Amino acid sequence: MEPNAALTIRYGTVDPVFADQLATTPSDEDGPVWMVNLMSYRDQAEYEDGRATTLTGQEADDRYAPFAAMAEVGAELVFVAEVDTQLLGDTPSWHRVAVVKYPTGRAFIDMQDLPVFAKSHVHKDAGMAQTIIMAGRPRRVPTLPADAPGWADVPHPPTAEDGPVAVIHVLRFHEGRAETDMVSYQDAAGAVAVPHGVRIGAWFDVAGTVIGDGRSWDQVRFNLFPSREAFLAVALDPERLAAQAEHRDVAIADTYTMILRPFIDRLHESVTGAPLAT
Repeated sequence: MEPNAALTIRYGTVDPVFADQLATTPSDEDGPVWMVNLMSYRDQAEYEDGRATTLTGQEADDRYAPFAAMAEVGAELVFVAEVDTQLLGDTPSWHRVAVVKYPTGRAFIDMQDLPVFAKSHVHKDAGMAQTIIMAGRPRRVPTLPADAPGWADVPHPPTAEDGPVAVIHVLRFHEGRAETDMVSYQDAAGAVAVPHGVRIGAWFDVAGTVIGDGRSWDQVRFNLFPSREAFLAVALDPERLAAQAEHRDVAIADTYTMILRPFIDRLHESVTGAPLAT
């Protein structure tokens, strides 16, 4: 894809400098990248060619499904979830989150030029009101204590009515706060969350935002809980709330935080090579 080729897309703004960086990184310096997609749908699909349709935006995006193009460049869909609750970040209202693992950043760019991709992309364009696509590289995560309880032994285990949830944090930090106040918050919140069964799906450093709204982001974190009730028990815990007021609130400049209901989740395994132990 030429660096400026997609600047006119209707559902976001392409960063041509970062796109060019992905396209021109030498192969010996390139490597796997996880593209994190936040998706907000139109109420009704709107095709640029004016065709009549009764599809909702989400139904049009479901027809997009570029699996043939992904397979051609060696990409893999590793996470898809519906947004259960958007806790932080007012607009837009996000509806779905997905993560695709590409073998290289260049592979993502190469996919845009495939005829099979262009053919399916008309459905994404019709259905999507707004999207953010961030290129993530895995970062080191805290180690789970050896005595951490399994999900069968926590106060709010998964049930048929309230199954496992993922909580996504899209984060931009104030200068110098990521390794100071945010780490202090992590330590305090982790002590509260471990007895409730928290697991880390994956944490990513954001190398750049391919498509967005002009804002930059520093990290994306996926944490998993055995149930929504388990997450809420942690979120409302007085010790965690005190740590949030003292450390998290002064560390974070901008965020989206959402409770997700995954229906595809191979995220942890795609990063570590091993399934997540619950």
